[in-house]
Amino acid sequence: MKIIVAGGDGFCGWPTALYLSKQGFDVAIIDNLVRREYDVEMDSNSLTPIAPLEERVAKWKEVSGKNIDLYIGDLNDYDFLSQVFEAFKPEAFVHYAEQRSAPYSMIDREHAIYTQSNNVLGTLNVLYAMKAFAPDCHLIKLGTMGEYGTPNIDIEEGWIDIEHKGRKDRMLYPKKPGSFYHLTKVHDSHNIEFACRSWGIRATDLNQGVVYGINIDENDQDPILYNRFDYDGIFGTVLNRFIVQAAKGLPLSVYGKGGQTRGFINIEDTVRCIEIAALNPAERGEFRVFNQMTQYFSVQDLAEKVKKVAEEEGLEVTISHVENPRVEQEEHYFHAVSTRLEDLGLKPHQLTDDVIRRVLKLAMDNIDRLKEDKVMNSPSWK
Repeated sequence: MKIIVAGGDGFCGWPTALYLSKQGFDVAIIDNLVRREYDVEMDSNSLTPIAPLEERVAKWKEVSGKNIDLYIGDLNDYDFLSQVFEAFKPEAFVHYAEQRSAPYSMIDREHAIYTQSNNVLGTLNVLYAMKAFAPDCHLIKLGTMGEYGTPNIDIEEGWIDIEHKGRKDRMLYPKKPGSFYHLTKVHDSHNIEFACRSWGIRATDLNQGVVYGINIDENDQDPILYNRFDYDGIFGTVLNRFIVQAAKGLPLSVYGKGGQTRGFINIEDTVRCIEIAALNPAERGEFRVFNQMTQYFSVQDLAEKVKKVAEEEGLEVTISHVENPRVEQEEHYFHAVSTRLEDLGLKPHQLTDDVIRRVLKLAMDNIDRLKEDKVMNSPSWK
């Protein structure tokens, strides 16, 4: 299968491209390299050194014998995107190519506008390119569980059956996103569903939980293939932040009460879910939604897990509750249905002590690259 991974230089995109290539897919990467520019703008970095994309792709060919085509350009440049579709003729299009940080989108007006225009308009270009050049291509779009928010009812997989005043209908599940970034994912979902309904596009929307882990087996074959390790308050996940704080001897900074509960997924399951979606495409005109998560944890749960593992490694660790820069419920109900991927063959990995230990040791090996003042640099939502 000929498959494009848009955003293939990023945290999810790079291991996905390698994994699909290893499985025998004919892979092309589209990327405008802007993720690297965000590091310069924020004066931040990946804790693991990241080689230039061309060097990464060349090293992959050297160690695997497999070629990945590379297209450097922006989804918001429709002429460029059209040329890629005409040249590569994709059968599936994996769409990671968006500004993916909630804190980045909340820095100020300019960052909110950039995030919304970059993400929503880029996705619209993809839909029009599919309609014009590859109408049978399957769009595999990375959404987020953050689209739903934290409703006081169970979260269904994208759609919900409603009875209201004696009448019934099947509708997209109501959304209550928590940032301007998460709002772009909601807008994407509605635009994609409309394109499926109107043009016969086939699409799978993967509402993914927070990803943990860094490298998959394909990344581990050479340091040049290593994945990103984001830890800062703008792009880093809460688990990465705790692990880096433990490695550096800093208190684990729990936002507010720590009861904020989210869905989580291992990076190894992320790449497998993309493969499953590609091998089991949506029907023409179908907008299919999978909740791509395997476990639930609260912020406090994660802090305690990291503390336990770090202390077993001989580190002294404390947990500190700090003022929450976000506007969110700190104690709430959260339960989501997430069965469709497992029905198609996903065998989930779990967040074990060994998984945390592996990332902790990676952090300790690279701790000299840490920019300590960036660990807690999240902007305020207020």
